[in-house]
Amino acid sequence: MRDSNEVTAMNRDGSGQGSRQTSERGSGRNLRPAAKSLALVLVGAGIATAGGQALHALRQPTSANAPVATDVFWNNGFWNNEEQAAPAPNAEAQAPRPNGIQNGLAVAPSMSSPNLIADIVRQVEPSVVRIDASRTVRTNLPPMFQDPFFRQFFGNNMPAPQQQQVQRGVGSGFITSADGRIVTNAHVVAGADEVQVTLSDGRSFSGQVMGADSVTDIAVIKIDAQNLPTVAISNSDQIQPGEWAIAIGNPLGLDSTVTAGIISATGRSSRQVGVPDKRVNFIQTDAAINPGNSGGPLLNLNGEVIGVNTAIIQGAQGLGFAIPINTVQRISAELIENGRVEHAYLGIQMVNLTPELKQNINSDPNRPFSVEADSGVLIGGIMPNSPAAQSGLREGDVIVAVEGRPVTESVAVQQAVEQSRVGQNLTLTLQRDGREQTVTVRPGNLPNQ
Repeated sequence: MRDSNEVTAMNRDGSGQGSRQTSERGSGRNLRPAAKSLALVLVGAGIATAGGQALHALRQPTSANAPVATDVFWNNGFWNNEEQAAPAPNAEAQAPRPNGIQNGLAVAPSMSSPNLIADIVRQVEPSVVRIDASRTVRTNLPPMFQDPFFRQFFGNNMPAPQQQQVQRGVGSGFITSADGRIVTNAHVVAGADEVQVTLSDGRSFSGQVMGADSVTDIAVIKIDAQNLPTVAISNSDQIQPGEWAIAIGNPLGLDSTVTAGIISATGRSSRQVGVPDKRVNFIQTDAAINPGNSGGPLLNLNGEVIGVNTAIIQGAQGLGFAIPINTVQRISAELIENGRVEHAYLGIQMVNLTPELKQNINSDPNRPFSVEADSGVLIGGIMPNSPAAQSGLREGDVIVAVEGRPVTESVAVQQAVEQSRVGQNLTLTLQRDGREQTVTVRPGNLPNQ
């Protein structure tokens, strides 16, 4: 168990109408074998995939505000294979306004060119790459074939107890440095024995994984090349729902596929998306994303990267998710420098304290603690040998402030811990037994990454 924002999962202290255009562009690259699997649809237990394998099928926690159960898929597509404005009249009007907002009204973007998206694609496409990854796995035969009774009949014709199988997958990525650094998703290259990177001009390179972080699902690949075209980076903290979004990638092996939509929402937590083991506040978009898009860029109308396309919810329409580029920048910098990323954690179970919860706790005679505070974040459990246990935190403690900043929701505690550093002091203000006190804890590195 680790940290989570619900009492049932440890605090990870940490995830209309109108036309939409989709174009599939040739890039000089040959259509890879993935396209042959387009007609393959695997249907079982409500899960369907086209040309790829669903790597995760996760059931989203239920609550009063949570959606129904969903299936979430990482989109790397692995499959099995053997082989100008008038001057403003006042200061308020002169203040910068977000894209698409004029005089307080949302308006469509000014299209200086009727082919604006096509212009953006021509600009960015040379920096988007295709990633082919392969990994060898061993599969065991059913126990019956390992039984001596069967061996006496089949003799030397018996298959080996273990067989090797090659899994191949396709994903996307984008070049961030002229000397060959490429950002993609960690799940695209997870366990890969071989990584092949193909540029839009058809050149192909062997890729080396510099580092991968499964907690945020970010990886960095390096290829031996120079003077490569690179993407421009935006500030993902400034994007807003309703802004235009463009995705470029290689879904199902269809190279350089372009889709467009809008930013549907920002700040979607990992729990909301259905991947509570991740530490990401996702961008939600209705630009079409499919298996193989993973690791590709999500762009704004300036042609700048605002996120990394990562996941979809199976069976839904227009529910795609991307990792904000600000998060990607921070994680990739650590991966380049250290090859790994440290994620601070405390090791506590948390839940928002409400009057109803307080009443339920205090009316339960079997509860080992009572609660006097009216609001805050209740600690419902402590992970053994965790930083929280070592610092003396207890079940029933109510966190009311972190580093002197009041908190009333578990997500605020999660964010504070995530922003802290492993081994450095973090001050928590608690309500315990009706009295307020301060405890200093040193976050540890999230285990089992």
